[in-house]
Amino acid sequence: MLTGIQAALIGGDARQLEVIHKCSELDASVTLIGFDNLQNGFSGITKAELTPEALDGMDAVILPAVGTDDHGRVESLFSSKELRLAQEHIAALPKHATVFTGMAKPYLRELCATYSIALVELFDRDDVAIYNSIPTAEGAIMMAIQNTDITIHSSDSMVLGFGRTGMTLARTLQGMGAHVRVGVNRPDYFARAAEMGMNPFYTHDLIKKVSGVDLLFNTIPSLIITAQVIANIPHRALIIDLASRPGGTDFRFAEKRGVKAMLAPGLPGIVAPKTAGRIIADTISSIIMEHAQSRGNE
Repeated sequence: MLTGIQAALIGGDARQLEVIHKCSELDASVTLIGFDNLQNGFSGITKAELTPEALDGMDAVILPAVGTDDHGRVESLFSSKELRLAQEHIAALPKHATVFTGMAKPYLRELCATYSIALVELFDRDDVAIYNSIPTAEGAIMMAIQNTDITIHSSDSMVLGFGRTGMTLARTLQGMGAHVRVGVNRPDYFARAAEMGMNPFYTHDLIKKVSGVDLLFNTIPSLIITAQVIANIPHRALIIDLASRPGGTDFRFAEKRGVKAMLAPGLPGIVAPKTAGRIIADTISSIIMEHAQSRGNE
């Protein structure tokens, strides 16, 4: 239970609704900032403006998936007002407080470091990334189905990267009957892909391996699908880039050559916000309870 815990949620999208519900269900005292237009009724929830006074005494501050931009602005689907997290807000937090976000820009990291406030980047955690790989894989396959005139079954599909998202995606494609090739850069990934019955190759051979591909999925957050690679891809092929912006594809050259390429970061929050929100909510509530128990044992 989170009885006695004070938590503030600042901005966000539909995923935050699950976090609000979970915190309230566990008896936390929840303050919503940047939720002026929220129609859902939550009992025992208070709303406030973004001021230092509103954050004074908070045990947890929960920010959206991308905490702030490079200038401290916080996106909120539920408010038309601009939210900007500044030094005075973080300075108002007690030293035991924790700030939660999916991924943090340098601005937020430096702000928390300056005032010695713990910052948890949820998307860096293996458990969150693995759970999120499920809606990511489903969303990527949905996009492939919507943007091609072939079935996944019997398609020549390629996945670049065999980390947490790449492995889930490759296994899902294989389960649907696709012929799956996996681009890796480590011998252990090569061995694991081979053990799973896929066709692994090293990414330095990518130019030679893309010939004949129908679907090319990228999870590597650096430029890997270069102009030279795209020149060897059939015009009918579809590229779906799942890496964080700006992705790992030369989109300009893909457009010039007539190859359809789509950048699709953040799919969990788009295709399955309820599930993605539950993943975040369960993780945050567990961490808050662990921190509270640790303080109680001191």
